[in-house]
Amino acid sequence: MEVQLNGDGPARGPLRGVTVLDLSSVVSGPFCAQVLGDFGADVWKLESLRGDTSRFLGLPGASGYCALFAQFNRNKRSIALDLKQPQGQEVARRLARRADVLLENYRPGVADRLGLGYEVLAAENPGLIYVSINGFGPEGPYVDYPAYDTVIQGLVGFMPIQGDEDDPRLIRHIAADKATGLTATYAIMAALFERQRGDSDGRGQRVDVPMLDAYAAFTLPDVLGEDTFVPKRELPTPPLEAREVHRAWRTADGFVVMLIIEDSQFQGICRTLDRPELIDDPRCVDLPTRIANARELFGELADEIRKWTTADLVERARRFGAPLAPANSIADFLADPQVAVNRTVFETDADGGGRLRLLRNPVRFHASPASLRRLPPRHGQHSAEILREAGYADAEVEALREAGVVVGG
Repeated sequence: MEVQLNGDGPARGPLRGVTVLDLSSVVSGPFCAQVLGDFGADVWKLESLRGDTSRFLGLPGASGYCALFAQFNRNKRSIALDLKQPQGQEVARRLARRADVLLENYRPGVADRLGLGYEVLAAENPGLIYVSINGFGPEGPYVDYPAYDTVIQGLVGFMPIQGDEDDPRLIRHIAADKATGLTATYAIMAALFERQRGDSDGRGQRVDVPMLDAYAAFTLPDVLGEDTFVPKRELPTPPLEAREVHRAWRTADGFVVMLIIEDSQFQGICRTLDRPELIDDPRCVDLPTRIANARELFGELADEIRKWTTADLVERARRFGAPLAPANSIADFLADPQVAVNRTVFETDADGGGRLRLLRNPVRFHASPASLRRLPPRHGQHSAEILREAGYADAEVEALREAGVVVGG
């Protein structure tokens, strides 16, 4: 990911020329809009006069915003607008007339009450792609219920797999929000492609992205197991539980992780542990046999792994082709040599002082690379700039300021 902090320069990503009006807040929508911005879209982040809630979910750095906001809001311009006032709603509609994509994550019905529903905006801008992220979709018994990441995690059924039936556990990060944001991102790019097709007549469409569906689609395909089949098959031997396979293994001074599937990989871990005789053990001749004897073998492997330091195990595993890695801390990850070569994490000067450490966009377009063009914006930093681009004269911008409809910029 290139760093070219020249916000006035041309974007070079594949979405250059696309304008996104981002009415969303917190994580799911802002994450989606940030990816679109990384890919070259011009993202107008429309915030309330108070500002996006995520600006306040942590202590601010020298730049004035907290870490969570910084990680989900680069490559955007901020306009602070009072949508409770009719004048503010008219400004938003005027911005929507110039947008290719509108993104919102209000609770159902809120956008319509603000005069910003799909039917109203599409009548004025038929090419608009209108993307609505919400908890449960536009209909159903839960449609009016509030939904946060933890609520969706609880409903989808993954918590007993993350822990167990007697101790269901949340994934300790906002996994449902991020999965939904990425789902909305690919939905928008597909809708842009559809609009470009000759048979679409240049019209956009409404796109709904329920968090419940997005998180289920992300987490459950590999864990539905025998529930995939109707009726459910009852296996004679209970399968290994996920927590028995997806686990950390204690070493002499820390932990490692591994997943051994192929026969060659099993041979590699036997040589890594200096136990080559296990290669010809009748319990280990192939994957099905190893699975049938897994609980017994796992106990033996655990005993062997505890005899080695993490560094020695990792070095030997790489030498013998076994897929094993250290269970890194964040600090370990930041110091990892592959992370350095990839520039998975990079630093840049923050607006207002200090430095920011950001994660690169992982997609590498060779002809039209993603880039960091704009730092996360201050609240309302670009209000006047965006209004002028939407056709407002300086006197009109000042009048909106004096009326308290818009702030900043």
